[in-house]
Amino acid sequence: MNFEYSDKVKDLQKKVSAFMQEHVNPRESRFFEEIAENRAKGNAWIPTRIVEELKPKARAAGLWNLWQPKDHGGLLTNLEYAPLCEIMGRSAWAPEVFNCSAPDTGNMEVLLRYGTPEQQKQWLIPLQNGEIRSAFLMTEPEVASSDATNIQCSIERQGSEYVINGRKWWSSGAGDPRCKIFIVMGKSDPDSADRHMQQSMILVPADARGVKVTRSLSVFGYDDAPHGHMEVVLENVRVPAANILLGEGRGFEIAQGRLGPGRIHHCMRIIGQAERALELMCKRLKSRVAFGKPVVEHNLWHERIAESRLMIEQARLLTLKAAYMMDTVGNKQAKAEIAMIKVIAPNMAQQVIDWAIQAHGGGGVCQDFPLAMMYAHNRTLRLADGPDEVHRNQIARLELKKFEEAKPHR
Repeated sequence: MNFEYSDKVKDLQKKVSAFMQEHVNPRESRFFEEIAENRAKGNAWIPTRIVEELKPKARAAGLWNLWQPKDHGGLLTNLEYAPLCEIMGRSAWAPEVFNCSAPDTGNMEVLLRYGTPEQQKQWLIPLQNGEIRSAFLMTEPEVASSDATNIQCSIERQGSEYVINGRKWWSSGAGDPRCKIFIVMGKSDPDSADRHMQQSMILVPADARGVKVTRSLSVFGYDDAPHGHMEVVLENVRVPAANILLGEGRGFEIAQGRLGPGRIHHCMRIIGQAERALELMCKRLKSRVAFGKPVVEHNLWHERIAESRLMIEQARLLTLKAAYMMDTVGNKQAKAEIAMIKVIAPNMAQQVIDWAIQAHGGGGVCQDFPLAMMYAHNRTLRLADGPDEVHRNQIARLELKKFEEAKPHR
C-alpha cells in the first residue's frame, strides 16, 4: 500500500485549504449568528445565506462533488478523497459548501449505483447540482435499529403504487426546506424466510401526501438547524411503483452499499475535527499561565498532546487503508477495515476533543469555542451508521472465522 498523495491530490489539498482559509474560517462565527437570528425570528430552519453564497465559489474553483467515486464518473478514488474530506471536516458546516455533506453524499451514491435513469434524472441531477437536499429514513423509535432487520415500516404493493406506513426518527436533513426527497427503508415482505430479503428501499417525495415531520430531535441540546434530525411519520403514503430502488427485497443490500462509503466519510471528517481540536488545545495551553508557569509546561499536558498525536495518526492510517481496500477489492471485502475505523475514529476524536475542552476550562463548554458542539457531534457518531457494539461484534466474528477450519491447538 502506497499512501503517498499524488500531485493531483496535493494540488487539491492546497486548493481546499486555501478556500477554507479565505472563505470558511473567517465566516464561522457569522454562520452561527445567522442561525441564531433566524431562530429569534421564529424559524431556525432557513438555509443560511453564507453557505448559499459560497457554493458557486466552490464550484467555480473546481471543488464541487469531490466525494463522487471515480468508478461512477467522479475525479477521485476513496483514497484520494480522504485528505480533502479531512480538511473540509474541520468545520461542521463546510462540507455542504462543496456539496460533500451527509446525508446527501450517501443518498447520491445510492442513486448513482442503484437508481434507474429516470430516478437519476429526477433526483440525482438536482442533488449533484446542489439545487435540493435529501434525507435517509432508516432508524425507528419503536425498535432497536442497530439490527436493521427489526425495521417495521411497511412498504406494500397495491396495483401500480406502493403504500408506506411507519414512523422514523434521526432523519437528518428532513427539517431543511430544501429537502425534497427521502430514501425510505421498510419491509416489503415481512414473511420472507430470509430476514435480509424482507426489506426494500423506496423514493418518497418530501411533499407526498401523508408525510408529516413531527418534531426535531436535539443532540445534547443542539438542534443542528437548519439541517436538523427529525422524526417523520409516514401514513398511507402512496408513491408510484417505479420509485422502488433496485427491486423488492434489495433494501438490506443497498443499505450495506450505502453505509460503507458513508461511514468512512464520517471518519475522514472527524479526523479533521480531531486535528483542529489538537491545534486549539496547544494554542490555549501556550497562552495561559497557572501556578507560576505556562499551562503547557505542566507535564500532564505533554502526555495528552503526545497521546493525541499518536491517536490521530493511527486513525488516519487505518482510514487510508480502508479507503485503499474499498478502491482495490471493493466495499464488501473491506468491511472489516470499515468497521474498525468506524469504532476507532469517533472514540479517538471524542477523547482528543475532551482533552481540548479540559485545556480551555469553562470556555471549552460554551459557545465561544467550537469544542462543545464538536464533542456532541462526535459522540453521536458512536451510534450513527451502526453503534460501536455492532461493529465490534462484526470485527470479532470476522476474526473468529479465520479459525473455523483450523484444528484446535494443543
